[in-house]
Amino acid sequence: MAAPQVEFFFDCSSPWTYLAFTRIEALCARHGAELIWRPILVGGVFNEVNKGVYAERAAPVPAKARYYQKDLGDWARLHGITIGKPSIFPVRAVRAQRACLYARRAGRLPQFARAVFHAYWGEDRDISSAPVLQELGEAAGLPAQGLAEALEADVFKQELRRETDELIARGGFGSPTMFLNRTDMYFGNDRLPLLDAALARLKAKPA
Repeated sequence: MAAPQVEFFFDCSSPWTYLAFTRIEALCARHGAELIWRPILVGGVFNEVNKGVYAERAAPVPAKARYYQKDLGDWARLHGITIGKPSIFPVRAVRAQRACLYARRAGRLPQFARAVFHAYWGEDRDISSAPVLQELGEAAGLPAQGLAEALEADVFKQELRRETDELIARGGFGSPTMFLNRTDMYFGNDRLPLLDAALARLKAKPA
């Protein structure tokens, strides 16, 4: 029986995605699943199929906004990471996501994306900045010149558009979105236990 596949569509500008990112590798390893990284531009998704996000940001419900911060802090403590309130939010993440595609080709995506998440959410660094991304890339084992070129290269602009469009076409509306074996979709950090259970059911099936 072939190993199950989990696709992880993600954007580093999402704090809930950061939480899921820190756990998805171990979850897949536990079930012998192949993990496929799919960087996308979540702003492009919102623009096409989820514009209500912008209205909610413009006119938040005060009680809900207060609870949002508590909830996010509780999740961050549970998983041992720092999620602050970046001075630039939302950040223009298009360069960071192109850089993730470059890192994917170089076989260094987990290391690079982890550095980008931490830089933005843990250190309040501007991940739209080319010098910041180059520094993070070098620390993750990526060549500085190659990464610098990738940030504005047409090949990565087009690849990011394709990845984003594919998520929309398959019914996605935000980040993180996960697919088990192409068709079984799970959205959000708090759906990881459901994905975990689905993988366990697959493993329990007779060969």
